[in-house]
Amino acid sequence: MALPQDTGSGEASPTARGPLAIVAGGGAFPAAVAEAVRAQGRDVVMLLIQGFADPALERYPHSWFRLGSLGSVSARAKALGVKDIVMVGTLTRPRVRDLGMDWTMLRLLPRIARLFRGGDNHLLSGVLGLVAEQGFRLVGAHEVAPALLLPQGRLGAVMPRPQDEQDVALGLQVVRTLGPFDVGQGVVVVDGFVAAVEAAEGTDAVLMRYGQMRESGRLRFAAGKGVLVKAPKPQQDRRVDLPSLGPATVIGAAKAGLAGIAFEAGGVIVPDCAELVRIADELGLFVLGAPAEAHP
Repeated sequence: MALPQDTGSGEASPTARGPLAIVAGGGAFPAAVAEAVRAQGRDVVMLLIQGFADPALERYPHSWFRLGSLGSVSARAKALGVKDIVMVGTLTRPRVRDLGMDWTMLRLLPRIARLFRGGDNHLLSGVLGLVAEQGFRLVGAHEVAPALLLPQGRLGAVMPRPQDEQDVALGLQVVRTLGPFDVGQGVVVVDGFVAAVEAAEGTDAVLMRYGQMRESGRLRFAAGKGVLVKAPKPQQDRRVDLPSLGPATVIGAAKAGLAGIAFEAGGVIVPDCAELVRIADELGLFVLGAPAEAHP
């Protein structure tokens, strides 16, 4: 049997680290992360969440599980030689009674119930602790697939105007100010006016709400003004719930009548940057990566 090759960097090769388990929710990101990891020579195992993951992911080595079956899915991952786990994909907050708990989770029920009493960061940080207690290392999608991170600068052909750039700066300030309260990662700013802030409803619903306010006359902004700004919360653990952008977000921003989309460079992931930019150019929206603030 061939020994793993020394990479010369002091780190073990992808093969030496064993397969990466991808806990897959909905959307295109689980497959994008899997392909990026396999391109580095590392095997992946899909742990598919019932009710959320795309059945097309069964083309990878996989196991289906319910959110409450921590013990059984941990045993399966260990049997496959998994040490590292990444969580990626959309997932709505379940009710405790809908988790389908196995014995391991039932023993942890008092702790789990406390995790649900708070915002998403509180819940997700608790999940990190539970995963670590099972003997795994949780890594971020940006760590195992850094090519999916959006870069700094203008992407695409459409130039933002000076007012757009001012709106971007204000939007980033709003996200970073509200972050300690565990409020969402997106905001719509138009001509210096904060028109919509993302909370539990998600980005697509925020864009739809802003568009409805324009159509009803509650907000009297012309089409082609304003920007959607996405950025991580300052205190956010970037291994989980990193902000994302995709074609649906670009289409939603265009339908809402915005001029463009901005994000914190290196703090937002995308499954296919070229496709996102192509759609934005086609719809006449700018896409802009703003400089990131220092974070832990």
